[in-house]
Amino acid sequence: MPIRSVSRTLLRDQAYLMIRDAIVAGEIEPGAVVRHADFAERLGLSRAPVREAFSRLVDEGLLESKPQSYTRVTPVVAAEVRDAAAVVGAMHELAARVAVPRLSGADVTVMRSANARFAQAVRTGDVDGALRADDELHGVLVRVSRNRAAAATVARYTPLIRRLERRRFGEGGTCRSAGLHERLIEACAEGDVDEAVRVTAEIWRGLEGLVDSAD
Repeated sequence: MPIRSVSRTLLRDQAYLMIRDAIVAGEIEPGAVVRHADFAERLGLSRAPVREAFSRLVDEGLLESKPQSYTRVTPVVAAEVRDAAAVVGAMHELAARVAVPRLSGADVTVMRSANARFAQAVRTGDVDGALRADDELHGVLVRVSRNRAAAATVARYTPLIRRLERRRFGEGGTCRSAGLHERLIEACAEGDVDEAVRVTAEIWRGLEGLVDSAD
């Protein structure tokens, strides 16, 4: 079988994910100037996919660009995080309302496993592990809802929130609770749509204190 070349779209997406994750993790700090050539060399890519990834990150608010001058990482702005959290929270509530009646026992098991990993990660100060587990838990409802618009909105705006969450996790705090997750999971297991939506809203309201502390 002949070896197929990697598509340009795939390279663009790979570059996007790598640069986005580095920004969210704080490996590239707010205000840092970034250059196509530097990242192309670091990632072993041509400049074209990196340029396309930069354009997407500008559109999503993680980079800002002044033509013929600079492209740099945006600062963490509390008002922007608050706006993003409101939108993402609303999408998660919508996903919960649609998904709960469709959940299988296997879906609930995945949520329980994710919450166990979340709680363990919080106890041990594993920031990346906690956020991955949190994404997996809530991602079950988004996936099962089969609402592509909600999924796309969550994917687009969650990184803005994660930058601030990651900082707070790293400082020893957390706006999320394994206990709230457990209440959500029990509501899902019982098919209680209204309770699942209420707990989801409570989880996302927890971000308000996080954002306020950053003002």
